[in-house]
Amino acid sequence: MTNSSAKSLDNGRLRDRLDANLTHPFLDADGDKLREECGVFGAINAADASAATALGLHALQHRGQEAVGITSFDGSEFYSRRGLGHVADNFSSSEAIGELPGHMAAGHVRYSTTGGSGLRNVQPLYAELASGGFAVAHNGNISNSQALRADLVAKGSIFQSTSDTEVIIHLVATSRYPTTADRLIDALRLVEGAYALIVMTPEGMIACRDPLGIRPLVMGRMGPKEGGAIVFASESVAFDVVGAELIREVEPGEMLQVGFDGEVKSVRPFGSPPARPCIFEHVYFSRPDSYFAGRSVYEARKAIGTQLAIEAPCDVDLVVPVPDSGVPAAIGYAQESGVPFELGIIRSHYVGRTFIQPSDSARHSGVKRKHNANRGLVAGKRIVLIDDSIVRGTTSMKIVEMMREAGASEVHFRVASPPTAHSCFYGVDTPERSKLLAARLELEPMREFIKADSLAFISIDGLYRAVGQKERDTGCPQFCDACFTGDYPTSLTDFHMTEQGAAQLPFADPKAA
Repeated sequence: MTNSSAKSLDNGRLRDRLDANLTHPFLDADGDKLREECGVFGAINAADASAATALGLHALQHRGQEAVGITSFDGSEFYSRRGLGHVADNFSSSEAIGELPGHMAAGHVRYSTTGGSGLRNVQPLYAELASGGFAVAHNGNISNSQALRADLVAKGSIFQSTSDTEVIIHLVATSRYPTTADRLIDALRLVEGAYALIVMTPEGMIACRDPLGIRPLVMGRMGPKEGGAIVFASESVAFDVVGAELIREVEPGEMLQVGFDGEVKSVRPFGSPPARPCIFEHVYFSRPDSYFAGRSVYEARKAIGTQLAIEAPCDVDLVVPVPDSGVPAAIGYAQESGVPFELGIIRSHYVGRTFIQPSDSARHSGVKRKHNANRGLVAGKRIVLIDDSIVRGTTSMKIVEMMREAGASEVHFRVASPPTAHSCFYGVDTPERSKLLAARLELEPMREFIKADSLAFISIDGLYRAVGQKERDTGCPQFCDACFTGDYPTSLTDFHMTEQGAAQLPFADPKAA
């Protein structure tokens, strides 16, 4: 364990504890790119703000399993504890929570997207500004962060991490506006991409969502309506575990300022462009017991399965989900088709997600550690497997092989999302496009690759119908669906500069689109 502290210019200091000795079983030494995004939680005017934050982050653990951090404020000092691994690895003891006093706290669980793994990138990030302490937790990805970083470095900024989030801190620090909120607005006007932010200052908490609302953020109340705590989180499920009531989503482009007097101020400084929330939250990212874009995620996934059965029926004996993410869609598929739903695959919950393994061979062995065929059920049966998506295709291929080895007479495959053919630049670190199966192969070669008897995906319009839309508006899509369509809703400055060879940017993290 190492300690560090820094004297603030006028508002106390940060007490920071880094769990440098913890190791995580699913991280490779080379900092292999991970395939998930992040989750944030914040509480202000809460008696046990850090404890509530730790509980909230535990409910968001599925959004990031590489590292976790919490920063708190007690009215005079900021305190921070960060470490690699899960929330329970770092915040399960009263001693750990005791290091984070105060009635305001914010936390973050992460997989690395821009910047890579390592303690220096674990959030919340903290800086001592002229106006006092400034801590920020960020879910998303800034698609022009390298261009902004290059400009800031040229002007004398010194970066302590390789995270894109630190760009926001430097932009705030160099803004000439008088208040912290105005400086943050000034900074975010220069930012492209996706962000859901929770910021802490000596004046209170700020929660902000990008103008398109690509990344999710919700607001709730913990305790009585008068004098209770205000909480923010990436998903509503985090409120359930702390006993908070969901108030509403933070609207796209909205900035909410919450003071220690309990007053909540809403401003919309970025205009009102049509919202484009990430549709993959419905497909996979959010927990099924969350609400997203005003709809139950579980019900949306069942509806996706229903639509998939309408579009791609299959003459089989059993509908088998690939657990756990394929379960709701498989229930919908079975109900619509009239084919029995059965747990033909049993999942072990004590291993990590296979797509965070650094090599194909490790991923292949990880499949059998994670999933096991229910042989007595599937032997001699024609089955259709239902999964949320196909990325590289290696996991799907191994699951099909496993079911054949268990005696299934036919193995068909249905996917509860359109083909993932494009990289994401908004906080989901998908592989390079050249490694996405749907970017390389048409449908029949994809079927041959995963060795299924048949393969079908839900259509893009079918997905939109399942989540409550009549169809996809091609002129102004209702969601961000760039991973399926290649229709990116923002500029991709860093990618295009790297692609064109226009500049060699420091700490560049290019990936093919």
